[in-house]
Amino acid sequence: MALINIDTSKCNLSYACVRVCPVNAIKVEAHREYPEVMHNACIGCGHCIKVCSPGAISYLDSGEETRAVLSSDFRTAAICGPSISGEFHDITDYRKFVEMIRALGFDYVAEASFGVDLVARKYSELFSTFRGKHYITSSCPAIVSMIEKFHPELTDNLAPIVSPMIAMAKAVRHKYGKDLKVVYIGPCVETKKEGKRYRGDGRIDSVLTFVELRKLFSEFGITEKKVEFSDFDPPIGFKGSLFPISSGILEAAGIDQQLLTGNVITAEGRNNVLEAVRQFEKNIDSIKKHFNLFYNEGCIMGPGTSRGGDKYHRHSLVIDYAKKRLAGFDREEWEKAMEEFSTLDLSRQFRKDDQRLPWPDEDVIQDILQVIGKENNADEIGCASCGYPSCRDFAVAVARGLAKTDMCLTFTLKNRHDYIKAMRETNQKLAETQEALKKSEKNARRDQQLARESFETTRTMLEKLPSSVVLVDNELKVIQANKSFINILDEEARMIEDVIPGLEGADLKTLLPYNFYNLFSYVLSHDDNIINRDVHFNEILYNVSIFTIRKNRIVGAVIRDLYVPEVRKEEVIKRVTDVIDTNLELVQQIGFLLGEGASKTEAMLNSIMESYKKPEKPGKDGA
Repeated sequence: MALINIDTSKCNLSYACVRVCPVNAIKVEAHREYPEVMHNACIGCGHCIKVCSPGAISYLDSGEETRAVLSSDFRTAAICGPSISGEFHDITDYRKFVEMIRALGFDYVAEASFGVDLVARKYSELFSTFRGKHYITSSCPAIVSMIEKFHPELTDNLAPIVSPMIAMAKAVRHKYGKDLKVVYIGPCVETKKEGKRYRGDGRIDSVLTFVELRKLFSEFGITEKKVEFSDFDPPIGFKGSLFPISSGILEAAGIDQQLLTGNVITAEGRNNVLEAVRQFEKNIDSIKKHFNLFYNEGCIMGPGTSRGGDKYHRHSLVIDYAKKRLAGFDREEWEKAMEEFSTLDLSRQFRKDDQRLPWPDEDVIQDILQVIGKENNADEIGCASCGYPSCRDFAVAVARGLAKTDMCLTFTLKNRHDYIKAMRETNQKLAETQEALKKSEKNARRDQQLARESFETTRTMLEKLPSSVVLVDNELKVIQANKSFINILDEEARMIEDVIPGLEGADLKTLLPYNFYNLFSYVLSHDDNIINRDVHFNEILYNVSIFTIRKNRIVGAVIRDLYVPEVRKEEVIKRVTDVIDTNLELVQQIGFLLGEGASKTEAMLNSIMESYKKPEKPGKDGA
């Protein structure tokens, strides 16, 4: 039965629930981020619900179960815990409260204070006839569950008496019929599990907390102003209405609570109860007292009550309510009822349900203590911020898989300090790096500006050159080209240049024929410059020089139109000079180079003749 649940979508990972669980039934495994309830180990104390600020922890909702009971064909009875006086202080008269419950559809509404009276009488008999064994009261279901699961050797010391809830269920069935459906309304969460342990006349068909009852009132639209007065159905209790206060059951039983003569010690609240059980287990033979234990500082502060309630305010409300109820109390009628119901079997048995985990190896414990930096003070109490009484206990919990090392506050703080120190050093390095980057960025901007200026200068110079100039990369993509180069291309290329200045990124293979652009490919792949190569293109003879700028990556070309008069004259002079120089050299080597010199002379003269065969381009004036 999953009594307590954690909504991980609301959890803020504070691990407050882990720290307050008295039996470590909420674990945080190393590979999991969120805490997890171990349902078999949970004792239903509800402490985790109280400390969970984001409201991520909730208990089993019995609203639907109660609605099913009310809609059944059986007669129904609601049993109200006496704590109603501390919880429903907003309702001006308890008789209105009773009628509001009837309005939900219950046939009978009884107060559990009579069940308290029945149980209290049994405690009076048990404690007044000492037979060598001391007992722990079994009225608080969370205490019973804790003993059965985590101190099973003490189950024989639990008072063999049912709780007031079960006693009252037996009473109302005795009075109104065995087939009666019973819903208990109270401040406790563990009673939801306790009620499922009984069959026969002590069974509880559903348990509503006070918070759940308020929800039903809201759902059914039931308010105080809509109902009339109505009193509880008999049997009516006497001092049992003091039960919400931890010592109230002793008051109802008439058990001596004086320090010098009494034989019962009362303890309430998480820490006091844990210590009481520890000392009962260790020193009961020298303490020689019965223990009356309530986990949640009495029922007035149970986990099923509304949040924000003040203990002593509720304490006073319970006493005021008891006084009002006893003002006109019919003691004689009560005595008759007690006699009538004295035949009810209020005995019970307990079961050992050991949920304690095996003790881990000492080496593992020591390793964990070393990790959290506590190997030198393992036996000291520690700060207890992890929820465990000592560093060693915490290390044991980690070894059992119930906790993570980062739940240790000092370990976490040390890691945080180390992290902050590392962050400071990193920030210092980042600051230095940032400063260096600023300088580098400044230099880069300056270099970029210089490069831009150099590029613009180069572009301007290229545009001023009469020769065609083009730069291409290793994929024969144009990097830069001047106007003269673009003018030697077709009309389509010139249209592209209007959109993409300098034809940047254009594919040279689409601009020039194969025999022309293949020269560029040759220079790129062979790193061998081509100087003064004549190439025909668009019926014009061009003198082409292609050279490496960046090996195998970028080449540049200078292309001159040999039909331009200035270029033609320059080329004629150059080539005639080459002829003369060649012939002078041949004269010196006339013997064996005569034939070769004549051949070169013939080739150069043929070239000159070829240049002059073509008519000159007309000028701008048409001449």
